[in-house]
Amino acid sequence: MKRIDAIRELLKVAGTSPILANLGTNTYDLYAAAEDRAQNFYMSGAMGSVSSIGVGLAVARSDLMKVFVLDGDGSLLMNLGSLTTIAALSPPNLVHVMFDNRMYETTGRQASHTARGVNLAAIARAAGVRHVEEVDNIDAFARAVRAAVQEPGPWFVAAVVEPGASTGRVPRRPVYFKDRFMESLPRA
Repeated sequence: MKRIDAIRELLKVAGTSPILANLGTNTYDLYAAAEDRAQNFYMSGAMGSVSSIGVGLAVARSDLMKVFVLDGDGSLLMNLGSLTTIAALSPPNLVHVMFDNRMYETTGRQASHTARGVNLAAIARAAGVRHVEEVDNIDAFARAVRAAVQEPGPWFVAAVVEPGASTGRVPRRPVYFKDRFMESLPRA
């Protein structure tokens, strides 16, 4: 499964819900697939933090129908503690998608620990995340994100994707994107 195809499937059900993407290929593919949207929050230079920012937003803004987080295996490995925070706080509006290409693609394609057998979905389950899905094809991914929109979470979707460079490039304007994102959220 290609990451950009999965992101396109997610966009079909996301509506105006916020989508936070970690740095690198997740951000690039979201930018390319979404033709940019104000509800996208693109991480820049903050590897490992998107899951924590996402759970914070989901808890602080429980009025939001869903908060989608696009993470990578390498990024999540840098912040495994976020899975225990997600489980402990259990925000029903959080959908945490982890794209697993089994490498640190942006930094030079070094193998990540998932290439050596570490199962991040099993870690999410052991931490106590309510719904955990493991998918490796586009149909299963589409079913998982549709279910996540329909049922309270939190959700963790571990999606195996092919490595591959993205064609999208987000302009380096982090303050602009932060301000635009915050203004796009409905008033609480």
